Amino acid sequence: MPNPGSNGSFQHRVIEATPGGEVLVTCLQCGTCGGSCPSGPDMDHTPRRLFAMIGAGMEDEVLRSNTPWYCVSCYYCMVRCPKEIPITDIMYTLKNMAVKAKLYDDSDAPDWSKSFIGYVENYGRSFELGLATRYHLTHKPLRKVGLGSFGLSMLGKGRLALRPDRIKGIEQLRAILDKAKELEAVQ
Repeated sequence: MPNPGSNGSFQHRVIEATPGGEVLVTCLQCGTCGGSCPSGPDMDHTPRRLFAMIGAGMEDEVLRSNTPWYCVSCYYCMVRCPKEIPITDIMYTLKNMAVKAKLYDDSDAPDWSKSFIGYVENYGRSFELGLATRYHLTHKPLRKVGLGSFGLSMLGKGRLALRPDRIKGIEQLRAILDKAKELEAVQ
């Protein structure tokens, strides 16, 4: 098993590829990240477990995991992390590494991620009803039926919009996203 401190280790490469990633080594393994994650039930490993696997040099297993692909970039885990680990940014790093290594599961998780990013690019925020509908009708149509009462409850409490709502200043966000894509292509 590689030494986590060595320059060639998987953990070192994840840290180097993630802005602020050096705090990953301070992870307390408290589980706040996984407990905060709205996508947690669909992940095969919690972020906490994934970080332990990174430290253990389990590169193949980490890059094959669906966990980074189910991250919806809500940043709730980062807000609650007592060590201020850039969890969402690490998930982006792991997605990039998995794609470059061709080790990701080419099934439904990348579609989930693409759908979410598409809504953010078009509206500046996620559209939960559209995201869930697109995902479940494409990948798990029978599961959608079981979520009907949950969806109705959210609608009744005003927590689920029936149509997407575009943010003010969407052009500014698009310019930022375009610049980020441009910078990513350079790497």
